[in-house]
Amino acid sequence: MAERSTAAVDVADNSGDEPLTAQADKATADGAAQTQETADMKTPDTGSERTGTEPAIATPELHSGHKLARRYRLEECITRLDGFSSWRAVDEKLRRAVGVHLLPADHPRARSVLAAARSAALLGDPRFVQVLDAVEENDLVYVVHEWLPDATELTTLLAMGPMEPHDAYQLVDQLAQAMAAAHREGLAHLRLTPGAVLRTSTGQYRIRGLAVSAALRGITADRPQRTDTEAIGALLYAALTQRWPYESAAHGLSGLPKGTGLLPPDQVRAGVHRRLSELAMRALVNDGATASRQEPPCTTPDELARAVAAMPRIRPPEPAFASPPEYQPTSYQQGSYGRAISRPGPGVTQLTPAPPAPLESRTGRVLKWGVAALLIAALGLGSWQIADKMIGRDNNRTNDPGLSQPEDDEKNKDKKATPPSGKPVSIVSAVDFDPYGQPPSEKPAEIGNTYDGDLSTSWTTNWYGSPDFGNLKAGLGVVLDLGEVQQIGTVDVSFLGGSTSVELRTAPENADGQPASHTGFTKVAEGTGTQVALKPDKVVRSRYVLVWLTHLPPSGPDQFRGKVAEIKIKS
Repeated sequence: MAERSTAAVDVADNSGDEPLTAQADKATADGAAQTQETADMKTPDTGSERTGTEPAIATPELHSGHKLARRYRLEECITRLDGFSSWRAVDEKLRRAVGVHLLPADHPRARSVLAAARSAALLGDPRFVQVLDAVEENDLVYVVHEWLPDATELTTLLAMGPMEPHDAYQLVDQLAQAMAAAHREGLAHLRLTPGAVLRTSTGQYRIRGLAVSAALRGITADRPQRTDTEAIGALLYAALTQRWPYESAAHGLSGLPKGTGLLPPDQVRAGVHRRLSELAMRALVNDGATASRQEPPCTTPDELARAVAAMPRIRPPEPAFASPPEYQPTSYQQGSYGRAISRPGPGVTQLTPAPPAPLESRTGRVLKWGVAALLIAALGLGSWQIADKMIGRDNNRTNDPGLSQPEDDEKNKDKKATPPSGKPVSIVSAVDFDPYGQPPSEKPAEIGNTYDGDLSTSWTTNWYGSPDFGNLKAGLGVVLDLGEVQQIGTVDVSFLGGSTSVELRTAPENADGQPASHTGFTKVAEGTGTQVALKPDKVVRSRYVLVWLTHLPPSGPDQFRGKVAEIKIKS
């Protein structure tokens, strides 16, 4: 599903902007759009934010087809508000869709937007939509970010109805952990609404607009951790009840009845999971409700993540199978053969059994057994002739040196590939691989992070001046030692910091040791992204596997580096 709705109804920015009506788009000049946006942003404890009284700022007049940095071609304007505009664009260099925020260089918030974008880009956490570029050029400031056309906004999911307990549990768990990691790096969101949360086709939630969305609107907060925690609580509340937890309707959801206060979700809708209802109230910091349940409030994303971890895990619902049709037994009463059984009641049809077949005569039985005996004799004669020919052929093959012998087939039996099983393959050890450097070349102490099972840790390359390693080398990578020759079915690689190009290379099956150069490995697969599944076209067996990075993501002004978070190999 695309990340925006039709322009005639609501238009949503691909970086977390709220839907704006067509009237709001036309009213930017007189401040009506600012007023509408401020109404949409009403969330408790947002601190200092724009009030709608600031003078309107002219949005740069750009059009579809305009190209930035001779690379990013603007395709469609998604939002135009308060001096900035957001676009769907195409990165012609990498041939992929991206999102772009644009504002004048003299905009009062241009400096803060650039700073927020560069800080968010350095986080490099795959749970957030990645900032790819942040540039000031030709009196313009623009921020380029990922575009996920196959993801679905939480706004759309909530419009379909309340979530199942397992889905709501996954939502709050993933959001809390992601925001806890961001706050540990000093980054806040401050505008975590349903439009800022995306669910991918694999069921993972990704947050867009980290730091940048608030900077574009001039939103600040005295207690940013509490602000983001309450926002997660509001999203969980909406997932459980399909209502926004305040009196005002927002994000396509109805608000609570006026004068009732903040009711727990299990009092708003029947059947709500009790522990999730309590968790939503603890995140929303409603002291009265939490005190009655003897549960302390959660005021930071880290506290909320720990509270989720302390809950019993909520399992997904069992798949529903259609029940088979009810079996209708047939009953026959004694003496009823050949005639209908009396009806038990009106409307019930009874079947009349057919009369039994006549008994077979003795002559017919003799003829049948005779035919069967002839068939058995014919089959035996045919089998003997076939066996005799096969024996003769095998004798000829034994004397023919040009034909493969049974012994050769037995020798090659172990070398025949088995179908991929999908079972994990253990990694015995790993080393960083730079055939042009003096080993150890780049951060060998971090190499264990590539297969420790923790996506928050990584092995990081050095800084380079361009994505292609500053033309200093053809690439850089990690060699994984499997301990013995094993079948390689799929290699899954998770990157931090942005989309990375990577090749999968394997050493020859009969290699005596690890090849000294990357050319000693054979390239069997390649891909680009933050989550890359490398699958060879044919079955490969090897002991040494090289994950070879060929194109690095940006990590600052004129700085590029790669971050490998996790490598998993399956047979």
